Amino acid sequence: MLRRHRQIRMQIHQLMDACLFAAAFWLGYVVRAHPGLIEYLWKDPVAPFSNFVWFYIVLIPAAPLILETQGFYDRPILGPRGPKLWALFKGCVYSAIGLIFVLYFFQLYPARAVPIVFGFISFVLVAAKEEVTRQVYRRRLRQGQYRRRFVLVGSAEETSRMRDELKTHQEADIEIVAQLDLNETPLERLTQVLHEFSVNGVILAARHTYFEQVEAVIKACENEGIEAWLVADFFRTQISRTSFDDFYGRPVMVFHTAPELSWPRVAKQVIDFGVALVSLVCLSWFFALIALLIKISSPGPVLFRQMRSGLNGAPFTIYKFRTMVTNAEQLKHELEAMNEMRGPVFKVSKDPRITRIGRMLRKYSIDELPQLFNVLRGEMSLVGPRPLPVDEVKRFNDLSHRRRLSVKPGLTCLWQISGRNRIVEFKDWVRLDLEYIDHWSLWLDFRILLRTIPVVLAGTGAK
Repeated sequence: MLRRHRQIRMQIHQLMDACLFAAAFWLGYVVRAHPGLIEYLWKDPVAPFSNFVWFYIVLIPAAPLILETQGFYDRPILGPRGPKLWALFKGCVYSAIGLIFVLYFFQLYPARAVPIVFGFISFVLVAAKEEVTRQVYRRRLRQGQYRRRFVLVGSAEETSRMRDELKTHQEADIEIVAQLDLNETPLERLTQVLHEFSVNGVILAARHTYFEQVEAVIKACENEGIEAWLVADFFRTQISRTSFDDFYGRPVMVFHTAPELSWPRVAKQVIDFGVALVSLVCLSWFFALIALLIKISSPGPVLFRQMRSGLNGAPFTIYKFRTMVTNAEQLKHELEAMNEMRGPVFKVSKDPRITRIGRMLRKYSIDELPQLFNVLRGEMSLVGPRPLPVDEVKRFNDLSHRRRLSVKPGLTCLWQISGRNRIVEFKDWVRLDLEYIDHWSLWLDFRILLRTIPVVLAGTGAK
């Protein structure tokens, strides 16, 4: 199934799920407000439902987005039930927790049982919808109602491989009615096949064929008014993922290794901005206190500024509370022999340049807090590979290490929560960063942030 078909199907399911979550919220209220249940279970009366109708403005768009972050819509219709139900369960739990936070923030108290009943009912309704969809889809596939007739065209090797791959997809709605070798079959035979089987489309596996022949097939499909799908895997890549787009009307094949733009990525940017803004406002008094301590303890500026490599290596000015003496950069070359990190990065545990107050700030990562300004400005993210000084990036001896620059740098990352004080090989640091990039999700960001809290509070791993 093409991506645009999958997207339309996903959007339809998201709309249905939004309606089911809305119904679950109403049913949760009805169950809690039922007179008989109030008498035997709840005891306390509840406020009128009209007080909470506005919550649908938040719930209807948020519920499908939460399910999407859990990978609920990424699984095939006829795939295993277990992973999909687990993703649904997590989505319903997070929705119920979100409901509690929103109601508490606005000081609305329908009843404590409403979010719990809402989470349970939403799980039952969406799970039932998924099972009905599964059975209907399976039956119609057997009856051929969802089948679309296609012809495979290309070299014998490529078309055979493509046919075998299609057999592994249980939910595929494609029926291969003919398989033609583009190097041997004349164009007239293709036209006959299109007419004979009332074909819906042609799939071209053209890696080992001539583009002139491919163009002729596409023109034949144009004349017939049917779709031609060109399997454009001409180039064998190792880690790049491929997507298709258009550039001012011209078809473009995009090879990318970083997460591409999506709603979860947009949500990440919104969360970064919101958390940074709220944190800076709430911690303003703490910033003033730290600034005063730094001023009293040693001469020099409160903030340390340094050029770091950001997204795709673009330099930006990073902000930190100053933890070293003012001439620390000039003394750095004298300490090269003490470097504990093998590679282009400079790391020393007992750095003599660190001030007394600076050692405490570093132990609990307090010196990193001004980077919230960088997050607010869009130069950094809450979670991402740690930004390195520009001169260290220039010394990368393995160009593949630059792939860690394909996403915004962050305040915390897998390296910081994975025992950074025990990692001495820069390539291991890069491996963790690339693992984060290749498996990125909002849920992964959330887990890293949660695991960062005890690491910071315990003061472990800082250098």
